[in-house]
Amino acid sequence: MSKVPVSKLPMVGVLFWTIKIVATTLGESVSNFVSMAPLNLGYATSALLFLAAFALTLTMQLRTDRFRPVVFWSVILTTSIVGTAMSDFMNRTAGLGYAGGATVLTTLLVLVLIGWRATGQTMDVERIATTKGEILYWTATLVSNTLGTSSGDFLSDGLGIGFRDSALVLGGAMLLILAAHYLSPISGTVLFWAAYVLTRPLGAVAENAVEKPVAQGGLGVGTTITSGALLAVLAILVGYQQLTHQKQTVTLEGPRAEGQADQRPEAAPWR
Repeated sequence: MSKVPVSKLPMVGVLFWTIKIVATTLGESVSNFVSMAPLNLGYATSALLFLAAFALTLTMQLRTDRFRPVVFWSVILTTSIVGTAMSDFMNRTAGLGYAGGATVLTTLLVLVLIGWRATGQTMDVERIATTKGEILYWTATLVSNTLGTSSGDFLSDGLGIGFRDSALVLGGAMLLILAAHYLSPISGTVLFWAAYVLTRPLGAVAENAVEKPVAQGGLGVGTTITSGALLAVLAILVGYQQLTHQKQTVTLEGPRAEGQADQRPEAAPWR
């Protein structure tokens, strides 16, 4: 009997969103650490280095046969890091500006999602079980994480709202999406992608609010300490997910016959 394809993406719940925000926030900090102070490699050089890291982690993810938390979140982290560098290059070096960069990337993300829908591949991320669907997912993720930096910068600097107030605005938007999930008939897939995109600028402005100097509206903690603290939190959360996922896999696979469909241990709260 042939095996049924198994989704290599995680269940969407509180732990997913927590790790997503931490990972994308760390991505902002690591990118700043390399492209600006203290390494000062510049946006273009940093973007090329991070693209190589993204390609490596993505290759590992595509070659896995099931959901592996460490690999999956490594790809999320590298998309966030390279997205920050590419966004900064577009907006600052290439001269698009925050509004211009956000507009271009928003348009690109809409086109990616429309193209995804046109392929007939499922957009329910808990049901993606084909290589084509996974590539579409990671393409949308890379664009959304690049957009997140631009939109976060546009809010905090372009509109002059500041880092902390921008974080409050984005946090409020996330709460509205959560309320819409439970109280409205809006498609869960639509709400998922709205929240998925917003976690990136939320992480970006939150990181800047901690890292940047006081004169720029931050707390002045710096990129080194911020990156180290976020990395420690991310490692703990992913380690926890790894342990719980291993226990759930052992429980489910014990009596399962070859070819039986994969059964998720949790109810999907985002549909």
